[in-house]
Amino acid sequence: MRYGPPPTSAWQSFKKFVGPVGIALVLFVKWFAKLKVLIPALKFIPVVLKTGGSMILTIGVYSMFYGAWFAVGFVLLILVHECGHLIAAKRLGLNVGAPVFIPFMGAFIALKEAPKNAWIEAQVGIGGPLLGSAGAVICHGIFIMTGKPMFLALAYTGYFLNLFNLAPVGFLDGGRIATALSPWLWLVGTAVMIGLLIKHFNPILLLVLVMSLPRLFSLFRKRTDEEKRYYEVTPGQRGFMAVLYFGLAGALALGMKMIFESGLTATHGSSQH
Repeated sequence: MRYGPPPTSAWQSFKKFVGPVGIALVLFVKWFAKLKVLIPALKFIPVVLKTGGSMILTIGVYSMFYGAWFAVGFVLLILVHECGHLIAAKRLGLNVGAPVFIPFMGAFIALKEAPKNAWIEAQVGIGGPLLGSAGAVICHGIFIMTGKPMFLALAYTGYFLNLFNLAPVGFLDGGRIATALSPWLWLVGTAVMIGLLIKHFNPILLLVLVMSLPRLFSLFRKRTDEEKRYYEVTPGQRGFMAVLYFGLAGALALGMKMIFESGLTATHGSSQH
């Protein structure tokens, strides 16, 4: 005969383990809920995975071609550019998604609602090149202070990428800015793209051109009353955007020229030693 408590079943053992754990979990959730920390943190997780994950992937891909440190700097410059769009869109009250990176294609933020008019679209469009150019200037300044060539390369790349994005073509930033200046600038941008393709074929340039065709074709059809209202911009708004657009393009071209000349000077100086 056996004395003592009856043997415990597997189910009872499981309940004994899960019970305290469940109570602790409930208390943990309630505590964080009172601090209003858990829900925002959970909402932030997809953003981290989407932006951070695509950033890490892009850095990994670029590292295979340009080295790890340049890849990190390059991707950070793209992030700064996209944050310019994000800040501009948020300031205008637009609902936008977090930046997503695509290797060799840059990055993008998804507008969850369309701009109400060309003036708003142009402001969002120029926000990226403005902040992105500031990032390139910082790299240029770091090179001047440290003399490290990598920062000069990053500055030149930043100037070039932001200038390229100002091309008045379809979905590029310049194409969006052109909506507030004159959509007919899309013809100029298209001609430039075709010239570049003929001189130096590049599949990315071809993709940009093809994806810009719908907007280009829209120039030659009759606009609806809603479309006419969309493109209504005051002379003051058009003038302000023109100064920003052409002034920024000129400044970026000047920055590239300065780096090119300083590179030639450095090469010439090193050859004399």
